[in-house]
Amino acid sequence: MPGFELIGDEEFQEVREVFEKSKILFRHGFDPFRKGVYKVRDFEQAFSNYLGVPDSLAVTSGTAALKVALKALGIGKGDEVITQSFTFVATVEAIIEAGATPVICDIDDTLNLAPNKLEQCITNKTKAIIAVHMLGTPARLAEISDIAKKRNLILIEDTAWGCGGKLKGKHLGTIGDVGTFSFDFAKTMTTGEGGMIVCKDPEILAKAKAYHDHGHENNPNLPRWEDSRSSSGFNYRMMELQGAVGIAQLKKLDYVIAKQRENKQKIENVIKSLPNLKLRSLPQHSEETADALVFFTESNSVARACRDSLVKEGLGTKILPEAISWHFAGTWNHMQELVARHGDLKMAFSISKDLLDSAVALPISVFMDETVPEKINTALKRVLI
Repeated sequence: MPGFELIGDEEFQEVREVFEKSKILFRHGFDPFRKGVYKVRDFEQAFSNYLGVPDSLAVTSGTAALKVALKALGIGKGDEVITQSFTFVATVEAIIEAGATPVICDIDDTLNLAPNKLEQCITNKTKAIIAVHMLGTPARLAEISDIAKKRNLILIEDTAWGCGGKLKGKHLGTIGDVGTFSFDFAKTMTTGEGGMIVCKDPEILAKAKAYHDHGHENNPNLPRWEDSRSSSGFNYRMMELQGAVGIAQLKKLDYVIAKQRENKQKIENVIKSLPNLKLRSLPQHSEETADALVFFTESNSVARACRDSLVKEGLGTKILPEAISWHFAGTWNHMQELVARHGDLKMAFSISKDLLDSAVALPISVFMDETVPEKINTALKRVLI
């Protein structure tokens, strides 16, 4: 939990510069009036520098980032895209919006895509895999990447919860072929709404840039109103005020993550002292963002009793167990594409359901009250001892 805790004068000064110097809120053109103020462009450059990649594309949301990436990759009707059963509904929505068919794979005890279940989901229609770093914990990308390469599939990292995390020293979002990020208001860094795309292939990123801007190629030799285009697109442009906030938030990202890790460790020390609880697994060499601490109980009834006891202490949980319906594909009967592909969703992902039913997620904040670990200890002991 997240960058909004640190919104302050730094963000205000970046936004203020837009109004005082340029008054241009659109990211393209109007060069004579800008007085050198290009907030989205500068945010993209700063983000690229942070990740150590050549280029980035800012868009309106993390959902948009996924859809734009899929369209740039040429994925659409007749193609299948595999993703995991535990993610936010947006991951599957983006696949459907791109015209492709979503295929759901079970998770393992990382609560991310299970590599040992992945190959059985692959067909001759499969074009890509979207691995999600749920709640800031890296997916098992080494194993997933090996399968993707063996089967000649594109690997997309949905890094909505993983911005600033690493695996084997590499930034999450830069390990697969494409990485997408979310900056919504509850993410580790925020622009209110917003997202980013990074890509190993500059030609794919160029297609994404055109698609997110109605097909504009932003040819430097042509005025915008006569710009070249070679494909259709849509409008997923980030505006200058979001870019301004992003510049300030990015400078705080490492501090946010460091504090979350510190606070998570304090809570983890409590969890380790309690009986019949198991912490979520982490892949080797993980550097998680510590967005949440997840532990497994003996059953769903115990998980819900833990949740109720935490509420009595004035604390809450995050997604697990109370908001699972927005984050578990087994509940998404409103998506006919999923039902058509998997049949009875209640029965389709039983491995995932068993894991999620027994799990409790504790949100991690930057400014954690010093009494929180002891309150957690009191609440959970009431249930477990």
